Parts: sequence; C-alpha cells; structure tokens
Amino acid sequence: MLISPPVVGPDCVLERLMALHPKAIDLSLDRMWSLLGRLGNPQNALPPVVHVAGTNGKGSTLATMRALLEAGGLRVHAYTSPHLVRFNERIVLSGSRITDQALSALLEEVEACNAGQPITFFEVTTAAAFLAFSRVPADVVLLETGLGGRLDATNVVEKPSVTVLTSISLDHQAYLGDTVAAIAAEKAGIMRAGVPCISMKQKADVLPVLESSASAIGAPILLQDRDFSGVLHDRSLVYTGLNGAAHTLPAPVLPGGHQVHNTTLALAVIEQLGMVPSDAWGRGLPRVVWPARLQNLGQGPLSGLLPKGWDLWLDGGHNPDAGLNLADYICAQWQDRPLDLVVGMIDTKDEGGFLAPLVRVASRIRTVPVQGSLAGRSPEHLAQVARGLGVEDTAACADVPAALAGLAEKAGDSPRRVLICGSLYLAGNVLARNGGC
Repeated sequence: MLISPPVVGPDCVLERLMALHPKAIDLSLDRMWSLLGRLGNPQNALPPVVHVAGTNGKGSTLATMRALLEAGGLRVHAYTSPHLVRFNERIVLSGSRITDQALSALLEEVEACNAGQPITFFEVTTAAAFLAFSRVPADVVLLETGLGGRLDATNVVEKPSVTVLTSISLDHQAYLGDTVAAIAAEKAGIMRAGVPCISMKQKADVLPVLESSASAIGAPILLQDRDFSGVLHDRSLVYTGLNGAAHTLPAPVLPGGHQVHNTTLALAVIEQLGMVPSDAWGRGLPRVVWPARLQNLGQGPLSGLLPKGWDLWLDGGHNPDAGLNLADYICAQWQDRPLDLVVGMIDTKDEGGFLAPLVRVASRIRTVPVQGSLAGRSPEHLAQVARGLGVEDTAACADVPAALAGLAEKAGDSPRRVLICGSLYLAGNVLARNGGC
C-alpha cells in the first residue's frame, strides 16, 4: 500500500524561506522580476488591481474598500501585511482567507522555482500571492504595499486600475528617507501614466511632491477635500463624490476621527472604479472589519484579568502620527474614566514620537516586551522614555498579563480603561492570547 507523504504546513515552509536572504528588508525589484519571470509572470494575469501605499491607514482603507466591493456582489482578492496571528490573514482569495493546504503548495512552488537564490521573505510571499490571484477567478485585487512604494515587491503590476495614497508621514526612515518629502517620493513610485491616483488629504510638505510626481509621468491625481470629501454630520457620513453628488451614509464603524478620512478615501476609489452602484455603499460600510484598530477586547482571558466594569482596548498604532490620532480620539471620546497604557514597541520605531501625544492623556504606563520579535525594545528602555516624558507612574513588566494584573492590583475601586498599543506585532500576540483572529 502506498502511503502519501505528510503535507508540510505553511509555517515550516515560511521558516525555510526566511533563511534565503540575510536581511529581512532589502528594497529592490531585481530579484522579484527574476523570480516572477521564472513563474510565468503571474502579475500580468490578474483581475483589475487597486494598488495602495501610504504610512498610516492602508489596512483600514483596504478593509473598507473590500466591504464596499463585496456589498456590491463582487469577488475580491486582497493582499495585506503584516498579519496579526496567522500568515493566512495576508492572502484573501475571492473573499476567504487562503487555506493552509493551498498556501503550503504555493510557497513550495515558489521555493522550488527560486532554487535557493537570495530573496527576501516578503518577495517570496508576494510572488505566491500573485500566483494565487492569477489562478482563482475574482473581479478585483486589492494590493497593499509592504514598505514604501517605488521599490516595494508589489510594485511590479504595470497597469493597475487605480493607485491609492493614504496618509504619509515619518516611518521606516532607515529605508525610505529621513524627511516626509523623501518618503512621499518613495510612496509616489506606485503611480502610473494615465492611471488615476486617489490621495488622502496630505501634509503641506507632501502634496507638492505627489503633484510633481504625478505631473512628471502623466498620472491624474484626485485629492481629498479638493475633488471629493467626507464629513460626519448627525451620526452619518456625508460623502461628496467625484461628480459633486452628496451621499448620506452610515458613519464608519472603526473608531477614531482618522477613520472618517480613510472611509472617504475608500469611497472615492470605489466611485472611480465604477463597479459598485452607490445604493450598495450604505450596505457595505457597516460590514467593515479590521482587527487591532481601536478594538474593544470585551471578552477573553486578558479582559478577565481586570476588575469588573473596566474597559480593555487594543490598537496596533506605532508611529508619531498614530500616537497623535489615538490621543485625539481619547481626548474626544474617553474622558469618562482614567486611562492606563500598556506599551510594547520594536526598535525601528520612534518611541518618543509615538508616546509624546499619549502621555498627556495617560495616568499610568506599563511597558512590555514584544514577544517573538528580535527587534523588540526592552521594557526598561520604554519605561525610561515614558518617565522622561513626564509619566511618573511607569513600570516595566514581564508581559501583558503581568502588566494588566499589576494595574488592577493598585487601582482602587473606580473603573478604569486600559489601552494596549505600540506595535502590530504586540497586537498579534495579544489577539492570540485572547482568542482573536
């Protein structure tokens, strides 16, 4: 009797692939073009592509576009990063996460074709996503850059239907440049001649860079608050579209004032695509799901460590603009009780820039390691930064459960709110512990 060999799980293949290049990030398209050529150039056989770049808001905007497209009855492929709990979150095939079996087969196919050549983890997994998208029927591909734009592994699609730029600010300076203008130039690298680029309202030093890049290659650029807009009014979102028509729609379900901008951007992209009638937009907006973006952890083992009546929240924000967005939301919505922060960050982030807006609204801060990441900042270092910013009640803790238990032990009787933040990797650890994703 023949015995079939055991199926190798995707985690084993992913671990092997991570050893093929000495650096986790090495921005270049040469390796990607070579690999895709050996795979038959699957990036040229995709459904219409929406290519998304930016610093903050990419995932939320993409999730909103997906909900709107699916409300219109369309089949959607999506590629996002990083994942929170399982790698499968990164690849959505026609509305469903890729299965372990399909993912393993694709990764092994790409691995064999690469034949041991140096290549980064993100390049291999992006090639696998392109293969999957080229083989499974769908109506549209939502494609998120990993880092940057011009030299990002996703930037091999020659003629997307639309390019999208979310909020651009400082992040990944070691790879993209140490000014917002330099980073904007890298993000603008996803623009294509004759392809509309739809952009969120940008900072004063970003907009000229985008307009210059668009003009240089002949890409029409559509700007929020110039060509389209969205405002909250009486618990609804009033979206004024590209043709000037006003639509009264449900308010964003994801909390935070910045989500109004993300939702408005997503609506403009969907309007430009012309695939979904406007009467379906109102059905799509309440369906948006994007974990670890001001997510209430009302159930699960971690919330069980806090006294009854306390609130536990999670956010993956990790750069200065994200810290400012969080602080703005807290000031506007969370003045009913004291706020404690549990913070973990990796060492490529500006911890002082992230924490500076938040120390104004936090009573106590507990710092934790980002478990499973070699790049995690030490809790002691983060605690020192927080104390230097003026929060005296700050302490380093062994992990998130220890931080929550310590906060609960010394809190008194009044209910409090706890926000875990600082890293998407930390957010993934928290969701895994709490039974999410």
